[in-house]
Amino acid sequence: MSEAAPRTPAAAPDAAVARPLPALAWVLLAAAGTFALTMGARQSMGLFLGAINSHTGLGLASISLAFAFGQLCWGLTQPVAGMVADRVGPGRVLVCGVLLVAAGTALIPHMHSTPGLILAIGVLAAGGAGMAGPSVLMSATTRLVPAERRGFATGVVNAGGSFGQFVFAPLAQAVTAAAGWMAAVHTLAVLSLLALPAAWVLRGQGVQQASSGAAPRQSTRQAVAQALADPSYRLLAAGFFVCGFHVAFLATHLPGVVAACQLPPEVGAWALAVLGLFNIVGSLGIGWAIGYRQGRWPMKRLLSLIYATRALAVLLFVLAPKTQTVMLVFAAVMGLTFLSTVPPTAGLVARFFGPAHMGTLFGLVMVTHQIGGFLGAWLGGKAFELSGSYQWMWWADAALAVAAALLHLPIREHPPAPAAAATAQPA
Repeated sequence: MSEAAPRTPAAAPDAAVARPLPALAWVLLAAAGTFALTMGARQSMGLFLGAINSHTGLGLASISLAFAFGQLCWGLTQPVAGMVADRVGPGRVLVCGVLLVAAGTALIPHMHSTPGLILAIGVLAAGGAGMAGPSVLMSATTRLVPAERRGFATGVVNAGGSFGQFVFAPLAQAVTAAAGWMAAVHTLAVLSLLALPAAWVLRGQGVQQASSGAAPRQSTRQAVAQALADPSYRLLAAGFFVCGFHVAFLATHLPGVVAACQLPPEVGAWALAVLGLFNIVGSLGIGWAIGYRQGRWPMKRLLSLIYATRALAVLLFVLAPKTQTVMLVFAAVMGLTFLSTVPPTAGLVARFFGPAHMGTLFGLVMVTHQIGGFLGAWLGGKAFELSGSYQWMWWADAALAVAAALLHLPIREHPPAPAAAATAQPA
């Protein structure tokens, strides 16, 4: 079919896999469930920071370095995993990722050196979570749902990660209280294996397989070159760097912030749980906004609003008395903005370039996110070790959030370029 009717299902390789509602529900359940299990395990690791420190005696900065490498590896894995999934389908990529998450998590209590923790936390668990992370899951979902539902679908998948954090953090704290932190870590490792059946649901076809007989499509190298030449794509990636800094700092050090404020350890677990719970609301809300109010609420303005809200919330938290109520309210507000940046960021990548190379191009944006995450996780530990406080990290977080809010304003929400539109249905 010609380019004159790009929204007709036969016009695009990914449109051929649009499915009736029951199949769509299974796709969303599989993708959101996978993200819940892998993200829930990763985002609960901050609860064990003090226990790992006591167990190994390595010091907070060394352990934070392992968590920081995890942030970086999670990001660096995603464009590679996305590229493989774009070519051969996501099923095998997801299986490998889930197995690595389970293996790396289970090894954590058995590591007594910084290199060992970097291997378990920073390479195996984080690399596996990257293979079964947003790049592959968003790409698979984008291909398997109709174009008009992609915004809401990415919100649902993103909410899955938050639901995992909401469930896993108090569960890990409860198992720790009952049987110790090692038993809790091993429990998280076993639970992550529940994501394996989702790989079959999301297996799909690689774009190169699905597009046989269709119009010639861009190579991966051409698509990457086109994306990097686009100023709007570069601004989007720069803003996502700030998101990574913010998310990794909170996920890794929020229990430490609670302890520094001399609040009970249970408050740290519930703060992480509240963060996840309200991120479900934020993710679904932002998915609805970009899916059903598209055009009226431009995605770049939604992103600016999210980052501005973060900056204001951090400033108010710094100035407020550190009570249990303040901590939980702060976690709730942060939860609304925590990962709600992901659906509009993924939506803009799909709008710019179409879904044909979505795994690769969104994976590259995730790299910048995780470079920020590396700095957020590592510098949080260094700051506390040098000053005994997280204060300057809060000021840096607020300043970066203001910068990100401003960076998104010049973005042009243009449709896919002709080279991408010829072979991919617009988002």
